[in-house]
Amino acid sequence: MIERIVQSLKKERKNPFCAYIYDLSKLRHHVNQLMGTLPQVCRLFYAIKANSDLSLLKALVPIVHGFEAASLGEIEKIRAVDEKIPILFGGPGKTEEEIAGAMDYGVSLLHVESVHELQLVNYIAAQKGISQAILLRVNLNHSVPNAQLKMAGVPTQFGMEEGKIPSAISLVQSLSNVKLHGFHFHAMSNNVDGKTHAEFVDHCFGTAKRWQKEWHLDLSYLNVGGGIGINYREIEHQFNWGDFIQRLEHVLEKHRDSGYKVLFECGRYITSSCGYYAAEVLDIKQNHGQTFCVIRGGSHHFRLPAAWKQSHPFTIIPIEKWVYPFERPEIKETIITVAGELCTPNDILAREVPVSCLRAGDILLFHYAGAYGWAISHHEFLSHPHPEHFYIE
Repeated sequence: MIERIVQSLKKERKNPFCAYIYDLSKLRHHVNQLMGTLPQVCRLFYAIKANSDLSLLKALVPIVHGFEAASLGEIEKIRAVDEKIPILFGGPGKTEEEIAGAMDYGVSLLHVESVHELQLVNYIAAQKGISQAILLRVNLNHSVPNAQLKMAGVPTQFGMEEGKIPSAISLVQSLSNVKLHGFHFHAMSNNVDGKTHAEFVDHCFGTAKRWQKEWHLDLSYLNVGGGIGINYREIEHQFNWGDFIQRLEHVLEKHRDSGYKVLFECGRYITSSCGYYAAEVLDIKQNHGQTFCVIRGGSHHFRLPAAWKQSHPFTIIPIEKWVYPFERPEIKETIITVAGELCTPNDILAREVPVSCLRAGDILLFHYAGAYGWAISHHEFLSHPHPEHFYIE
């Protein structure tokens, strides 16, 4: 269906085609499936850093339990589509203005990343005459080994070292304008193995329960973050949600005495599969023994492949019309590297990909482009035109 839509859109346009396409029906179906299988004690929040497009947020408002924001700007985007939906607020560098704004917008839980931030949150809450509900963000001693990107278990700017949490708990108990409701354990990004992810949740339970017992805490929430990923290398082998839920049920049964509500902050796994990036082939050339396909677009629109130094999966949409009176560049049974239009050798979206047939004027359709694509890209570099954005139902 997407291929036919792209071909139809191309017929209406003279200029080289370049667009993001979001399948909102696919998004709703996917997230409804997640929500329908999620255990009763769990809550699914969408981390809008993955894609804060307002049309996607509006589609998700009636489905998810809430949103996770990492800036005041993101909070404002959320409140622009819904005034009451629960918001979790995190991020390693919060300003006084952001913390105060988050309180004014009524965030449900504020994730505290350091002792200094803890005191700042208490100070601002005191000025407002409120008690702010918080989670302490923990930088665990160990993370998930399969994850492509780690926020914990290695030196990073995120959270407080596991060994320093007891002193933070002690400080919380001396402060009058914050209330500790639990811990935040977001530790990784793009883990595609359900078994290790369930083991991670189990470990988070054990750690939180140990602190609860030692410090006589009254806790309500265990935030295990997001980190459920997309397999960009082998798209036929994706995170097995059903297997993960079965394993999660066993973990929850093991720790049912805790009474915690378990919070998930998924971003990539929620929106990635509903988005596509389509870019027309401008030229095909050979340099130093390699074949390059140059597209109308690149990492200034879709930065994820270059940022993660990976080849992004795509399919070829053939476009038969050729308007020029000279020969059309064409290759067959060739290995190609897909390059963008930027003046840098780093503008690469895929490397050493075999194709059976490709011509200038055909369109490459990149799959799983609904997360960390347009939202993280350096749009203004070289001042090229922005892609179009389409939303289909």
